[in-house]
Amino acid sequence: MVIYVMTEAEMQLAGIIWEHEPVGSGELVQLAREKLGWKKSTTYTVLRKICKNEIFRNENAIVSSRISHEEYTGRKGERYVAENYNGSLPSFVAAFLKCKKLSKKDIEELAQIIEEYENEQGG
Repeated sequence: MVIYVMTEAEMQLAGIIWEHEPVGSGELVQLAREKLGWKKSTTYTVLRKICKNEIFRNENAIVSSRISHEEYTGRKGERYVAENYNGSLPSFVAAFLKCKKLSKKDIEELAQIIEEYENEQGG
């Protein structure tokens, strides 16, 4: 599934929604005013766009997510790897490691993630 990549403004509103969901649209307007300094019209314009792209829904004046923040960032990462590394995760990791030194803790955490993944896959 292709994921729509949100703009910075859309991500700001999305963060508020993910933090407070389900949230009434009136309360969302107030939160956006307090945290972002947005007007009601700005909030509703941005909300309409992210709902149109099926990341959130606004039903009966209650805003909630269609996908979690974790799922969104995962799909966004998949899209990045597909577009920039021909879908090759090992190529992405190799390029990343040329720019960033991993700590022993980072390496242990990554090994644990891979081990858990292998166990889930039955391998």
